[in-house]
Amino acid sequence: MKTNPEGAAGMDKGLRIGIDLGGTKTEIIAIDAAGRELLRRRRDTPQGDYEATLDLIASMVREAEHGIGQPARVGLGMPGTISAATGLVKNANSTCLIGRPLRQDLEARLGCAIRIANDANCFALSEATDGAGAGAGVVFGVILGTGVGGGIVVNGRVLAGANGISGEWGHNPMTGEQGEQPVCYCGRSGCVETYLSGPGMARDHHRASGVHLPAPQIVAGTVAGDAGCEATFQRYEARLARALAQVINILDPDVIVLGGGLSNIERLYRNVPLQWGSHVFSDRVDTRLVRNLHGDSSGVRGAAWLWA
Repeated sequence: MKTNPEGAAGMDKGLRIGIDLGGTKTEIIAIDAAGRELLRRRRDTPQGDYEATLDLIASMVREAEHGIGQPARVGLGMPGTISAATGLVKNANSTCLIGRPLRQDLEARLGCAIRIANDANCFALSEATDGAGAGAGVVFGVILGTGVGGGIVVNGRVLAGANGISGEWGHNPMTGEQGEQPVCYCGRSGCVETYLSGPGMARDHHRASGVHLPAPQIVAGTVAGDAGCEATFQRYEARLARALAQVINILDPDVIVLGGGLSNIERLYRNVPLQWGSHVFSDRVDTRLVRNLHGDSSGVRGAAWLWA
């Protein structure tokens, strides 16, 4: 039987549980009202099995509540979003979730209300709450990794949007490109993700040099003085500057926080702001480009902060 729609009866409103549901791993943490981590655990995500995924999440929540000694509010970050029209999952990389009533099914298993957001939104919320964007009014969080995602936080609250796709800049067209555009998994061509993801960088390098290298080796090549790798990375920086300039022109954020594997490249924080000014409709650009504070923990922490 369900309890109070705001959570389990008698729970400490300061305690929060966050879950990061990924394609290969599921992570859970518990934090207190000050953001101090009380517990963290990780399990393999059942591949392509919706019911097993529900069972895993429910068991991890029960284990976490046992570990902290009482019920807590639960937030979930997922690689997709909940359709406002149907209440079902859409746009999920974990395809077994698509078309499923994830929120309702989890609430039935847990006996309490939960909050769900896209994993990029959770990243942005984490960094806006107590990370690199703390104190800023408008934060745009960027994921640069195997894919490209984004999330928007305004005055401490996630901006989901009428269609639940706010911040999905990775599927805007990359401006300034000539010739045939790379095909994106979404069915379109020339998306930002096809250029600025790790595989996108590798694809661009092969197209220009004929050499197959993954993104980490291209980055290492720039450090070693490889001219081909340096040329690839300069194209990457120019594209990132153009793509983020579009975000600045529309959203005008105080801070842009980078996350994902490619966010660890220090030169981005110097070179990209030097280039984006020529694409921004302003006499100067005060938006700050910063590295995330919480690293791989941002997504799961942001899921917990959905109850902030």
